[in-house]
Amino acid sequence: MKITMAHGSGGKSSAQLMKDIFGKHFSNDVLNKMEDAAVLDIPGRIACSTDSFVVTPLVFKGGDIGKLCVCGTVNDLLMMGAQPKYLTCGFIMEEGLDTELLDQLVASMAAQAKEAGVIIAAGDTKVVEGNGGLYINTTGIGMIPEGRDVSSANCREGDVILCSGNLGDHHACILSHRMEIENDIVSDCAALNDVVGALFDAGIDVRTMRDVTRGGLGTVINEIAESSSCKIELDEEAIPVSPQVKGFSDILGLDPLYMGNEGKMIAVVPEKQAEAALSAMRSTEHGKDAAVIGRVLDGEGAFIKTHLGATRRFDVLYGEGLPRIC
Repeated sequence: MKITMAHGSGGKSSAQLMKDIFGKHFSNDVLNKMEDAAVLDIPGRIACSTDSFVVTPLVFKGGDIGKLCVCGTVNDLLMMGAQPKYLTCGFIMEEGLDTELLDQLVASMAAQAKEAGVIIAAGDTKVVEGNGGLYINTTGIGMIPEGRDVSSANCREGDVILCSGNLGDHHACILSHRMEIENDIVSDCAALNDVVGALFDAGIDVRTMRDVTRGGLGTVINEIAESSSCKIELDEEAIPVSPQVKGFSDILGLDPLYMGNEGKMIAVVPEKQAEAALSAMRSTEHGKDAAVIGRVLDGEGAFIKTHLGATRRFDVLYGEGLPRIC
């Protein structure tokens, strides 16, 4: 069956869609009340983030738009030191979307939400004219435990910057699909609960965390340097990139410094805790390839020490990198 405008009417077709697909996969005590708004039980400080996902193709090696929208929003909450609790989701479906594919994507979303420990508490659907596309907006809410203060403005001279693993996998995967290039590159799409949890369980005084998504590492580092009014220097040879992605980027003239990811993060920690933080990250599934990639220095701006031994300044991504990666 295909999605039609009738599925967005709010009538019988809409109700059937809710029952057959969304209700089947998203069922929980909060959502099942079907009120105009969900009532949530969250004490203390709250983190809230919203994001929209327009990836093409909808299904790719290592994930799909359903998994992606959960990971993206959960990771945004985690980067603030929050424990993700609830998600809302809004589905904008184009006419012609296959309901079997929709069922697959909703099931993937439900599975990833369960793995990430979040409840899908509210949602909405709309149908628009089109050619079978799908766009999803999610909002996430999480609780920040007492004593955690994670911010891009917290970096201090002497701090060490760690990256959780190989960069550019998602960017290269999506671009390969779109250009019909055959390779074994798989998206890194993942929720980073394990990496963040390991850092705090190890007692690390995390200054800053950021997930490295659109704009890549280069953009994120510039944003942190500006927020903290500091100088950050990266070591080009220490930045982890897989041989497959390096080869792919070399052929197409891409720079892994600006390639997008959906399951990688950086953490800025005090120098004296760097080894403990690195060990904690490497003990997890999604941080096993973690590396120390740079330091916070006196001054301002973002710099990188190249493999030739020179040091150059780098800026945020200009123009369009890879559209619709998330």
